[in-house]
Amino acid sequence: MSLQGSGPMVSVIGAPENSLTKQRLTPGTIGRVLRYARPHRRLLIFLLFTTVIGSFVVVAIPLILREIIDDGVMRGDKGLVVSMALLVAGLALVDGLTQLGQAYFSARIGQELTYDLRVKAFAHVQKQPLAFFTRTQTGSLVSRLNADVMAAQQALGTVLMSLSSVFTLVLVLTEMFYLSWVLSSLSLVVLPLLAIPSVVIGRRVQRYSRQQMQVNAELAGTINERFNVGGAILAKLFGRPREEAETFARGAGRVRDIGVRWAVYNRLLFILMTLLATLVTALVYGLGGTMVIDDSFQIGTLVALAALLGRLYAPITQLASVQGHALTALVSFDRVFEILDLKPLIQEKPNAVPLPARADGSAPAIEFDGVAFRYPKPSDVSLPSLEAIKRAAGERTQDPPYVLTDISFLASAGKLTALVGPSGAGKTTITHLITRLYDPTAGSVRIDGHDLRDVTLESLRGTIGVVTQDAHLFHDTIRGNLTYARPEASDEELIEACRAAQIWDLIESLPSGLDTVVGDRGFRLSGGEKQRLAVARLLLKKPSVVVLDEATAHLDSESEAAIQQALSAALAGRTSVVIAHRLSTIREADQILVIDGGTVRERGTHEELLAHDGLYAELYRTQFAPQEPPAGEGTPRRPDPGGATDGLPRQGGIVPVARHGTDR
Repeated sequence: MSLQGSGPMVSVIGAPENSLTKQRLTPGTIGRVLRYARPHRRLLIFLLFTTVIGSFVVVAIPLILREIIDDGVMRGDKGLVVSMALLVAGLALVDGLTQLGQAYFSARIGQELTYDLRVKAFAHVQKQPLAFFTRTQTGSLVSRLNADVMAAQQALGTVLMSLSSVFTLVLVLTEMFYLSWVLSSLSLVVLPLLAIPSVVIGRRVQRYSRQQMQVNAELAGTINERFNVGGAILAKLFGRPREEAETFARGAGRVRDIGVRWAVYNRLLFILMTLLATLVTALVYGLGGTMVIDDSFQIGTLVALAALLGRLYAPITQLASVQGHALTALVSFDRVFEILDLKPLIQEKPNAVPLPARADGSAPAIEFDGVAFRYPKPSDVSLPSLEAIKRAAGERTQDPPYVLTDISFLASAGKLTALVGPSGAGKTTITHLITRLYDPTAGSVRIDGHDLRDVTLESLRGTIGVVTQDAHLFHDTIRGNLTYARPEASDEELIEACRAAQIWDLIESLPSGLDTVVGDRGFRLSGGEKQRLAVARLLLKKPSVVVLDEATAHLDSESEAAIQQALSAALAGRTSVVIAHRLSTIREADQILVIDGGTVRERGTHEELLAHDGLYAELYRTQFAPQEPPAGEGTPRRPDPGGATDGLPRQGGIVPVARHGTDR
């Protein structure tokens, strides 16, 4: 398979600010967030109710303090003082309960909203084409769907909690002007001074929020690549620990520096508001105290105004600081919306129908009709911020060259079709079109006359089974990896499939049997053992169409012979398309397609193509003929490439933890 969108690229980890972090919020982001909040209207109503009650309590207490001082203390009415004090205590209790309610409802709304977003984003990413995953840095994608969503949830919770500040602000201003419009006007006259710094600081906070998320995602990508098993092995064999540490330190230093800037700007507005509140409070006490001395103002009213002033600037300060949280939430949502806005290239039609099975239960035929294919442009399948690299200008929008041209053939029902040819000829791309990992650029791929674009993806996946050259296993038990193909399979069916794949003797000898954990990407197993488990998984699925991409590449000769026997039985009566580099596979093929330069150069049986003396005959002489064993000798044996290399005793490729206490 040719590289998809190859071209010059430059890493941006530790680099100065770039267009990825300077971009502004996408228009309509707030509206999209509100649409996600719409299903949770009931929770919002409860939040507003507790908010209103809490706001009334906040403004009621200063009025009661005025009554205590002016009508109680100044007039010597002890009964009024005691009763009003008890009322204040009761209102304080109500205030505490309403704050608890606000915390619960705001957190619940934030969690529900981000839950919906996270689940939708996960499902949407699963629909993306294979090209999306070949370009995307896994760590960046994980960070986008995890860290960014968490940041959005935390910031959104703070924003929702600030709703009480709005109601409190309105009620406090109303009460202040009722008590003294002169002092109230003086308290507000300086507020416009904060307008300009608020806008400037807000923009800075937004930019640094996006930068912080981007560099954190890039750092997470580096960690993910270095700390998975394959990356760790490569780093140990070829890596330079000092240079690796220095590169990581530069990335971590950028995270640190941007985090400091974000914290400073996020706090700066709060500091300005606090300073302003202190200056205005001093002004009110100075002017109001003078008015009390002149007997033109009551001391209780002055105390109430001072208390209200504190409750005025508290919500204003909170609203000013919540600006940073709101921008952080919006940036986080915007980054997730970027992924949701990526339109999957492989989409199921609204009127798609299940792929019908043949009435007699036989396997279907596969037909390629004038198929041409080129991989999609980078701009159609991925985001620059997920690739964590800076591509050359124009590279993201250029159409890649065609990798397949005018491919036409029929893989007959129940027959074995082998694909052979030099590396990069397009063989794997053909199998990707059969499984509809991609759609053809021109022409059509049909199963029993049904265009794959007209059938449901679920029925297509149920019809086709695949074993790739590098079989992937999840960090799960052997049972979990097998039942991924058919969750309802019984233990008897699992054992039968494992016996057919020549892997049951190994599994049975392990302390935990089917419940043995295979490790990250199955690295506790040898290459041959992983491949046999993948074959067992295929046998368990029992598809009517089988695609094998070098399924026996990692097997030693003895294991390959056993698997070939198992596959021969499994493929009997099934339509099979096999990418083959082994002579034994090619000889059994009912049809051989020689792929070269993205087209079918030759087709026929093994004997027919040898007699034709063309490209296949040349490949045979250089690649396949050396596999012929000398006369009188059996199949040569070679060591399993996945065998032990660490000096530890092995049991079929797995080092049992309970027995040796050490993992590979």
